[in-house]
Amino acid sequence: MDDTPLPRTAAALATPSGSRTVPDVGYDALTHCAAFLGMRDLARMAMTCKLFRQVAYSDSIWRRLFRESWPQNFIPLEASGARAAYLARNAAIQQFRFDDPLKFNIPAYALPHSHLLFDKDDVILAQGSTLQILKVDTSSSETARATLRAHNARITCVRLFPLSDTFLFRNEAQKNENVLVTSSSDHTIRLWWKGRSQRCFKGHNVPVTTLADGLLGKSGTKLLASGGEDGSVRLWSFSSSGKRQPLVATLHGHERPISFLTVAGHSPSLLVSITKDAKIRVWDAMTTTSASRSSSCVGTASLSGQPVGMKCHEALCYIAAGSSVTAIDLRTMRKVSTSAIHPTKLHSFAILPSKPLICTGGDEKAMLWDVRMSSAAEAEAEPVATLDGHVGRVAAIHADRYKVVTGGPDDLFVKVWEADTGAPTNSLECCCSSPPAEAAVGLSAMAVDGARIVTGGYGEEPQLLCFRDYSNSSVPMTDREQGSSSKFWEEPSSSSDDRPPDPL
Repeated sequence: MDDTPLPRTAAALATPSGSRTVPDVGYDALTHCAAFLGMRDLARMAMTCKLFRQVAYSDSIWRRLFRESWPQNFIPLEASGARAAYLARNAAIQQFRFDDPLKFNIPAYALPHSHLLFDKDDVILAQGSTLQILKVDTSSSETARATLRAHNARITCVRLFPLSDTFLFRNEAQKNENVLVTSSSDHTIRLWWKGRSQRCFKGHNVPVTTLADGLLGKSGTKLLASGGEDGSVRLWSFSSSGKRQPLVATLHGHERPISFLTVAGHSPSLLVSITKDAKIRVWDAMTTTSASRSSSCVGTASLSGQPVGMKCHEALCYIAAGSSVTAIDLRTMRKVSTSAIHPTKLHSFAILPSKPLICTGGDEKAMLWDVRMSSAAEAEAEPVATLDGHVGRVAAIHADRYKVVTGGPDDLFVKVWEADTGAPTNSLECCCSSPPAEAAVGLSAMAVDGARIVTGGYGEEPQLLCFRDYSNSSVPMTDREQGSSSKFWEEPSSSSDDRPPDPL
């Protein structure tokens, strides 16, 4: 028998009663094990301890991730490391900083595009009373179409919710699937799955104007909220099936049509509603026990101007109405700050996820605001960046952690901006083919999902959608193309070394 002593690490592992710790495994072994992890698990690993952070940031892991994500590209020689190269390229792709996206037209009906959104690889398009599910195959630039016809009037709102929160959920294999919910001027709400209308919710006596942006309640008791033209709010059970009545409660109190419904960030049982005359009510959905109840209203407020958007973050509700964005504390129903104010009325509004920033659209420009700098005095609100160069009103805004995308019905171009600074990164035509110079073309609808964007336009060919995918782009745009000479963009004064490390 070989009596050669084992190395300390191997000896510790070979001795059942030996004292073993994770560092005993060794850096190289840990790196080898971490190479089998995905991005999400690597991020969790990096937050565990200093050693695991070093392992998760090792070049060998990030070289593998780079090759798997972009096999046709190479890590630049000037890059400070594989992880830095990966993050820089991923950010550039997410911000559309390339000139060679995969681009093609998607045929649609010659009707206005009222709603447009992504559901994984599908594009969902609403035109009039018709719903279309467009399955996009980027490998062949082809699209398969499923046309859904069940509504008898214009579709007013389209939402996606997890299948697991509905009565249709059967097993864990379906946990990543979504259901589509639409409201209509025909007084009904429909739940769609697998290309069919699975349920029709009837109870409104007038056109349904909007649906809540999230589901109320805890797991197993999910409720959908809808608002009507008569000012009523109705709550529907997502777990009831068969002949059971899904209508849980009808909430009265508003006198004008409901414009927006949003679920409070700090409590899944609280629903915030706002009408066209900017009257706000907060409802506790868990106190509704009968078919008609107004006593579940737990707070009211009012603003001036017509609302154009509303979104909750934790206990604060940000409401864009008139020419300003006001933050209301839902625990006290007091106005705590004015986060933004435009010289003219607002046309659109969005909150940037994971950042203390909001974006507002006005006439011929959008503005980026830091909510931490907001004040109770409207006159003191100042934007951190002005996103100018638009034609007409900015009626559409998309915001994510990397970028802000803005456009409007009078502007041929959709503009892309860096989320943190407001620096321009790209300018895209609404249509894949350039229209004649005299043609009046503008944005009718758009949907953005990561490195993909689909736009619909008014004008020469309203039946065509333009699809772009930047995932495998390789030709960077020049500084001139990106518009780096804009007077609203200056190089940051601090060096990159002074900035906090990028998130994984």
